[in-house]
Amino acid sequence: MARAAVLLPYSFPAMAYRDLREFLRALEDKGELRRIPFEVDPVLEITEFADRAVKRGGPALLFEKPKGSTVPVLINAFASMSRMEIALEVASVEEIAARIVEFLEMRMPEGLIGKLKMLPKLAEMAAFFPKIVGKGACQEVIRADRFSLLDMPVLQCWPEDAGRFITLPLVFSRNPDTGKRNCGMYRMQVFDERTAGMHWQTHKQGAEHYRRTASHGRKRMDVAVAIGADPATIYSAILPLPPDLDEMTIAGFLRQSPVEMVKCQTCDLEVPANAEFVLEGYVELGELRTEGPFGDHTGFYSLADEYPVFHVTCMTQSRDPIYAATIVGPPPMEDYYMGKAIERIFLPLMRLQLPEVRDIAMPAEGVFHNLILVSMRKSYPGHARKVMHSIWGTGQAMFSKVIVVVDEDVDVQDVREVAWKVLNNIDPQRDIEFVLGPVDSLDHASRLPNFGSKMGIDATRKWPGEGFTRPWPGVIEMSAEVKRRVDELWERVVW
Repeated sequence: MARAAVLLPYSFPAMAYRDLREFLRALEDKGELRRIPFEVDPVLEITEFADRAVKRGGPALLFEKPKGSTVPVLINAFASMSRMEIALEVASVEEIAARIVEFLEMRMPEGLIGKLKMLPKLAEMAAFFPKIVGKGACQEVIRADRFSLLDMPVLQCWPEDAGRFITLPLVFSRNPDTGKRNCGMYRMQVFDERTAGMHWQTHKQGAEHYRRTASHGRKRMDVAVAIGADPATIYSAILPLPPDLDEMTIAGFLRQSPVEMVKCQTCDLEVPANAEFVLEGYVELGELRTEGPFGDHTGFYSLADEYPVFHVTCMTQSRDPIYAATIVGPPPMEDYYMGKAIERIFLPLMRLQLPEVRDIAMPAEGVFHNLILVSMRKSYPGHARKVMHSIWGTGQAMFSKVIVVVDEDVDVQDVREVAWKVLNNIDPQRDIEFVLGPVDSLDHASRLPNFGSKMGIDATRKWPGEGFTRPWPGVIEMSAEVKRRVDELWERVVW
């Protein structure tokens, strides 16, 4: 029997969403989903709908009749902070940050009573690990032949895209040295019925697994791709995690329940049991094909380049699947809200390494890697530059093209305040620093692919120890007593 249809009545779950359709019901129950009951073309038209909706603060969209397919298309499911909170089942993403802090602060307590008190937390941690199950909805229909990637309503997002792209895939691979699993989100251009591009950029773990597999002299590398899962599992694929930290464990932490995984039919990998579609297959080591261009999250087309080819050997799915997709392009779009949640969730981890950091912000126009604003508690000369270089040395933050550091009294979430303070506080020659290093693969302005310059701006108040001996003026502000008096008089004015 097929799983329950999306249009059943819904009450908000007491436990983690089991699959994508439970998330859909939650969105609908909260007034955050709009059904589109008429035919819309996956080639360009769905993108235009989704782009208009996100920029106007509209809801998630479920296209019930995509042209040429019987499979509904879900898009913009994460495209607001309220939807991110529904997806992660929290009142605020700050709750997840607080949970991270709680686990980071755990220490082995002294004495028997302290250790006993710690046991529930240890049990909770153990409950995050993924759970292998014997069967799952993702394998209700199994097709080892007579299938096509275009059985799914795959989108062509923008006019100059090289074709149709799978845009929200969970790509699973295994480290051949350690046996540990990785799940990343790498777009996939559909070349034909059975092959697609595997756009894992050189800095990504999928590409590292590919290189390590080649170093073992192997000819093929197993890859599996899940499309559509519970929202925390989807979200985990984009998180900037350390290498070999299993995204499915982090998904368990986010959803407070283990992710159920099922073994693939034709390759040595596991995938989320309640995914909507699973593509099983392999990449042939050394086989590359031109992929792109693609309208990317920078708001520009990323250029065509050579990437591995994914060969699909088996396609499994639920009996009544939903195709989950996203689009990227001129900001803000759905990916901005997903990134904003990362910013808030991972701030405690940054502060663990850099306790002087008070807050960070990545404005939409900076498209994640182009601009990061940092407020900090300055303690010694050159401190702001130490923070810049620490960020450039931390994981995917190494791609930050411009880092702007301000004092702790500046609200970095207020871009207007930041611009005002920065432009007043800097002497450009003194306070701007340039460095060379790795840059994002999508940076079309860099001098070479994956390598270029980055800029740090120290907009903190300068100290004598930094060679600044002039007076530093205070910010203009009215006295509290005058404000109080005018508050009283203000009410007597007819405006």
